[in-house]
Amino acid sequence: MNELILKSKILVYQMSELKDNERQLVEQAIKSTEHSYAPFSHFHVGAALLLANGNIVVGCNQENAVFPAGICAERSAIHSAGAQFPDQPIVMLAIAARNATGQLTAEPVSPCGICRQAIVETETRYKRPIRILLYGQKEIYVADGIKELLPLAFRDF
Repeated sequence: MNELILKSKILVYQMSELKDNERQLVEQAIKSTEHSYAPFSHFHVGAALLLANGNIVVGCNQENAVFPAGICAERSAIHSAGAQFPDQPIVMLAIAARNATGQLTAEPVSPCGICRQAIVETETRYKRPIRILLYGQKEIYVADGIKELLPLAFRDF
């Protein structure tokens, strides 16, 4: 038997330590949480993408009584960007969330498995990693590509 040890590199920042464009993207993700429709989970998630052309595309989770007909914030933004700007790679993705009391989460929120796979597909499509910023009031996790969050990603080889 052999052992495979996987490591991820996640940088931890305070909001004040982010670059201006990163801070702006996080602020857009936070604002997008206000447009979430989450009557079942009461967990309001917002996402903001920075495209290579400088445009920002936002998304938020949209729930539905018929599960799994809703969509997560990350995929909402990714698919919207793909429809509006099909030739523009995503450079950076920021994610933020509010809990059932309406407060921004203290800890960073990470994408679900389906969203992680959608990010894999997007990185594969444009042949470049996406910088991922996961917002929490205490700190912000920053990963240089989905491989840090999903090291054994499913890829169609």
